[in-house]
Amino acid sequence: MARCFDLVRRLGRGAVYLGSSRVPPTHPHFLQTAELAREIARLLDCTTWTGAGPGLMDAAIQGALEADKPIGGLKIAKEAGEWTSSGFHPYLPSETYLTCRFFSARKHGLVDAAVRSSTADRTAVIALPGGIGTLDELFEIMALIQLERIGSTLPVPFLLLNYDSYYSKLLDFLNDCQDWGTVAPGEVAALWKVCHGNYEALEYLAEFYSVPAAKRNYQMSPPLKQHSTSYATS
Repeated sequence: MARCFDLVRRLGRGAVYLGSSRVPPTHPHFLQTAELAREIARLLDCTTWTGAGPGLMDAAIQGALEADKPIGGLKIAKEAGEWTSSGFHPYLPSETYLTCRFFSARKHGLVDAAVRSSTADRTAVIALPGGIGTLDELFEIMALIQLERIGSTLPVPFLLLNYDSYYSKLLDFLNDCQDWGTVAPGEVAALWKVCHGNYEALEYLAEFYSVPAAKRNYQMSPPLKQHSTSYATS
């Protein structure tokens, strides 16, 4: 775990991406993620942090590479539910990532990468479409923000990217929890910002960090047509 913290100190805090390892490079969500990571890296001039795996994690890495901004990764020796034979990343320099045996070390490291210790830190947590691992991570981030383990010194923006209404049923469930009384009114909405596209996410971050309008030079592709095909058949 100490090595994870050392890596964060060396590479700098920044935007932390949570997302599926199963999304193929041909899927619109992969392309949207790469675009988002590129534009956030440029907008915030920050390090891009991921789990250094395939899928949407790789999309975020590719976006940061295109932006020519620093990249940090905390890799787990398991990808898409399978243990891997190698702890090496296929193309990132070895000094930019670590391979963790335990999820706890990886989680602590990624949280540390998102925490702001000074006003100079421009960080964010970006939850992209994903499965069980991503849901585990995003709910843990929500709990840590609620308990002020994240944001106790300075607030950290937490964005849920609801591409193609991917998370809409989850949001409906959380609204049902409010109706049942297990979640307080407005409790969930106060913890994150739900964004339906990249422009909305970028503008939210720009407003959060008071980026002047003249520096919001987003290079955005035309909106992609909604895509409901599963990742497995893309």
